[in-house]
Amino acid sequence: MTPPVFLADTADLAADTVTLAGPEGRHAAAVRRIRPGEAVDLSDGRGLRLRCSVVAAGADHIVCRVLERIEEPAPRTRLTVVQALAKGDRGEAAVEMMTEAGVDAVVPWAAERSITRWKGDRAAKSLAKWRATAREAAKQARRARLPEIAEPADREAVAALLAAADLGVVLHEDAALRLSETEVPAGADGAGVVLVVGPEGGFSDAELDAFDAAGAVRALLGDSVLRTSTAGVAALAVLQARTGRW
Repeated sequence: MTPPVFLADTADLAADTVTLAGPEGRHAAAVRRIRPGEAVDLSDGRGLRLRCSVVAAGADHIVCRVLERIEEPAPRTRLTVVQALAKGDRGEAAVEMMTEAGVDAVVPWAAERSITRWKGDRAAKSLAKWRATAREAAKQARRARLPEIAEPADREAVAALLAAADLGVVLHEDAALRLSETEVPAGADGAGVVLVVGPEGGFSDAELDAFDAAGAVRALLGDSVLRTSTAGVAALAVLQARTGRW
């Protein structure tokens, strides 16, 4: 089994022996019960991975000897999912699954037909939940790069993302083209692929017109209609294979 991953600031990972304290150290020592002699990976969430051996453990920290430093490059084809806000905890579930599937960025989108609305204090709290979910899911998936959870976007901002992408895709149940048949740029050095997942109420005509004007293609996943919380991870699996990342 691969070693567990714990996160720390880049500056704290500069030494040959690293003391992991704070919430991460407490989790390692008290919850995971990591003991001397065990292997762990430390990461800054930006691509730096330290292969370590634990040499000491306290009640709320562990001390790690660095065996190897690895700089993991960012994938050449960046995969961004614009995720429509979903009711309940389905948005967080979508972020968790997409993080495990290797998404590079998630953009929360308040679609016209989204039931959930992020306003005022709720917006900040909801965004913080998405970011915390991505952080924990990335650790679970042993990732050295955390996905970016962007600020919420409106229709115009989503259209701009699609216009700048190497490939912009809108998942739509009435599309004639399947996502598995779409020409996907492998090894793109630009904005990569931007994928839009709509709300459970569907896209409005104004949204589709704006995304069409931005140059996006409409694509179908398959014969069944997926929830907004599962469509993104299913599409990511297709794109990961098509770009050679999987």
